[in-house]
Amino acid sequence: MLPLYPEIRPFATDMLDVGDGHRLYIEQSGTAGQLPVVVLHGGPGAGCSEQQRRFFDPERYHIILFDQRGSGRSEPHAETRANDSQRLVADMERLREFLNLEQWLLFGGSWGSTLALLYGQVHPQRVMAMILRGVFLGRQQDMDWLYREGASRYFPEEWARFIEPVQGRTGAELVEHYYQRVHGSNDLARVSAAKAWARWEAVNASLRPSQQSLDYYTSTHVALSLTRISSHYFRQNCFLEVNQILERADRLAGIPAILVHGRYDMVCPPDQAWALAKAWPDAELDLVRESGHSAFDPATVDALVRATVRFSREFGSTDDEA
Repeated sequence: MLPLYPEIRPFATDMLDVGDGHRLYIEQSGTAGQLPVVVLHGGPGAGCSEQQRRFFDPERYHIILFDQRGSGRSEPHAETRANDSQRLVADMERLREFLNLEQWLLFGGSWGSTLALLYGQVHPQRVMAMILRGVFLGRQQDMDWLYREGASRYFPEEWARFIEPVQGRTGAELVEHYYQRVHGSNDLARVSAAKAWARWEAVNASLRPSQQSLDYYTSTHVALSLTRISSHYFRQNCFLEVNQILERADRLAGIPAILVHGRYDMVCPPDQAWALAKAWPDAELDLVRESGHSAFDPATVDALVRATVRFSREFGSTDDEA
């Protein structure tokens, strides 16, 4: 199986003012002038990690990572005001213009796949292609799987731990109670609830237990932005109309895509990727048998790297062939 590329450092970092009091952290790595790819992180609110640079051949790609509003190193941290799906799409377009790019390739997983699809439906002429992992369509049924009933039946001991900070409340009120908890004035309660939310996502993400993933998500900085922003979005149905992404799938016509989805994805069940592929004839679905939700399950790494190699040959420089 193909591994990740070696670790690299950015050649440039910036803070981009996008209005509403928000500034986005941006980093560029790889090779300027080569195939531009923008990496869209999950959550919402999880932020980018340095490992996400490693899915791309740095000699063939101009790799762009940025932290969405309130996430990672963007400012202000964990801010939910003026933070919605429509503004994130507008931020991406502002970023493209800031970097003076005509088109780019979109690479996103989980919530990052949602954002890629929303951007592609608004700005299809700016998208060369997409590589999407762990497709999340943002429908109520998709959120209910993780926060009402579904994953809880596979991880009952972790579900019991997850609902402790909200006094065992379940059903439609669970997300709302978490939202109130992490937006409250009690610092200890906010951090405790944030870490519980982040742990629930982390334990569902990997096919096999991953201490590295657990440590990343439950670090206080990541957990607070993830929980505050995710609960903010999910209580508002991700700021989407009912079944919006599938209903507007025709707007993606002509954009080639590879959908990589773990067969045993416990965060975003694979029926979402299946439905998207049925509605979008230009998308190829790769259901990876030995994977869950995480981009870093070995079989998913292999599938994603193969996808980036393929698109680098189809859309990148033809000076030499790998």
